[in-house]
Amino acid sequence: MTDHSFDLVVLGGGSGGYAAALRAAELGKSVALVEKDKVGGTCLHRGCIPTKALLHAAEVADLTRDASAIGIRATLDGIDPAGVRAYREGIVAKKYKGLEGLVKARGITVVAGEGRLEAGPAVRVGDDLYRGADVVLATGSYSRTLPGLEIGGRILTSEHALELDEIPRSVVILGGGVIGVEFASVWRSFGADVTIVEALDHLVPNEDVALSKGLERAFRRRGIQYSLGVRFQSATQTADAVTVTLEDGKAFTADHLLVAVGRGPATAGLGYEEAGVTIDRGFVITDERLRTGVDHVWAVGDIVPGLQLAHRGFQQGIFVAEEIAGLSPVVIPDAQIPKVTYSHPEVASVGLTEAQAASAHGADGIVAYEYNLAGNGKSEILGTSGIVKVVRAKDGPVLGVHLIGDRVGELISEGQLVVGWEAHPEDIAPFIHAHPTQSEALGEAFLALAGKPLHAL
Repeated sequence: MTDHSFDLVVLGGGSGGYAAALRAAELGKSVALVEKDKVGGTCLHRGCIPTKALLHAAEVADLTRDASAIGIRATLDGIDPAGVRAYREGIVAKKYKGLEGLVKARGITVVAGEGRLEAGPAVRVGDDLYRGADVVLATGSYSRTLPGLEIGGRILTSEHALELDEIPRSVVILGGGVIGVEFASVWRSFGADVTIVEALDHLVPNEDVALSKGLERAFRRRGIQYSLGVRFQSATQTADAVTVTLEDGKAFTADHLLVAVGRGPATAGLGYEEAGVTIDRGFVITDERLRTGVDHVWAVGDIVPGLQLAHRGFQQGIFVAEEIAGLSPVVIPDAQIPKVTYSHPEVASVGLTEAQAASAHGADGIVAYEYNLAGNGKSEILGTSGIVKVVRAKDGPVLGVHLIGDRVGELISEGQLVVGWEAHPEDIAPFIHAHPTQSEALGEAFLALAGKPLHAL
């Protein structure tokens, strides 16, 4: 057995882990980064990046299919799964190579292997022990399933779906959250028949109901079917099909079933509880500064209760590195972290929904305004419909920004600044948005809430 000593040992090389490692090294710390697979984690290799590459390919397919509507002569001959896969894997490989270069340039020691937390604090990898003045836990998440629903054969998780070597003719998707609707969007653009099964009353149920209803209308127009408000009961498969039965007896049969019911924290069997870390339903419990309660042991990313987003983990990794260095960084609450669903159309939001704002401030203490993208020139050029919805406290700051429409994910950073800085619409109204851009729709919403709408009555 060999002992190694570092200022910081990070267990897990995904978004949260590598961000902590990079920032700590930048601040002059010696860092070991323990990763059993590849640095970059789920987001880079099996999640955010490859799925968004698929969504871009799907967008190109849709644009080609509809090119004649804008005077372009083009035909869609079909989808080449091998070509799409090569494109996707090329993007991932390039990003991975760049990340490896960053890690190496910062002098970070990458330890390949499965780590286990031990008292000290330290991380054991095989016969070696990596002791840290501080240890950051960043072991990420895995695809959940439901009790009695076994993954295998034609029953897939998102990771398996990425590895399919053909375009399915038909798919049932269990779960209408972000992962479910993104895969639904891709497969429909590629020509598959898609049905989403969501036990709650709306698609993307964590969003403002106006966005959920807007996405449901858009999906109906695209021919994406969905069942809402009825729970899954069972699934059976044969050599060439899967049948999904709901609690009301309704059944759907398709080539594949994608299980997209969320992600669970990857904490089991890693020595966390034995080392004194408090675990609740698999999640690591921390205070608001991400301390676990065990001296010099921190946790970031999907294993910490809250939004399971790569950029949340990334921000938390930077936060912990700066906290360890004594820089006293500012805590960013989950409500100020932007969310984007990259379907066609996109859904993006930050801050409180109208219902949440009404609960916090009273129904009479808020004002909500919706601006239709039909009045936005750039949206008309792009051929997208949707809305911008802004929620403010009455005579107070903006509490939430909610968007639906193609490419609106690119607008949410402005919404984050407005919500995070507790800006009033009157503060923002004088600022000019370039014309023609979709960002003008945000400007119009702020103008309306400031009492001076321009392009709306």
